[in-house]
Amino acid sequence: DGLTGLHNRRYFHEQLAREVARAQRYGRDLALVVFDLDDFKSINDRIGHLAGDAVLAETAERARGVLRSADIACRVGGDEFAVLLPEASGREAELLCGRLHRAVSSSAVAEAGNVSVSAGIAELQADDDPNTFFERADQALYRAKERGKSQVVRAPGGNAPSNATRRPG
Repeated sequence: DGLTGLHNRRYFHEQLAREVARAQRYGRDLALVVFDLDDFKSINDRIGHLAGDAVLAETAERARGVLRSADIACRVGGDEFAVLLPEASGREAELLCGRLHRAVSSSAVAEAGNVSVSAGIAELQADDDPNTFFERADQALYRAKERGKSQVVRAPGGNAPSNATRRPG
């Protein structure tokens, strides 16, 4: 992605298919985090689209700073990002979301001031294909938004029940 320096949507879907196949073939853990900036449209409306682009670029940079080297971070559209976490459980994805939240919301981001993120997490299930896996994480993100934003929601399934974690912010 030219704006953020992260991988783009096409690369994400290629790697998603590859990692899902690999994890299912070898019985490995795979988690997926889908996150976005809360109220990004209002940021663009308030400070303009060029400044909004700077917010996206800085958010991506902060995200890179908390990822493991094996994680695959991508911008999948607008202000939506996805991170594939090979060999990671849902609990490890929750820990990443905590680091991500602290990295993004701990200090002002570009001209926007303080911002927060919401995230959805899914753990790969035996009957998932790449599309259903992504859709479960994306739906968890929508539930986080519906529950008041600045939250992490874990999709049903996996080794632990679905939950929501309120993030200070």
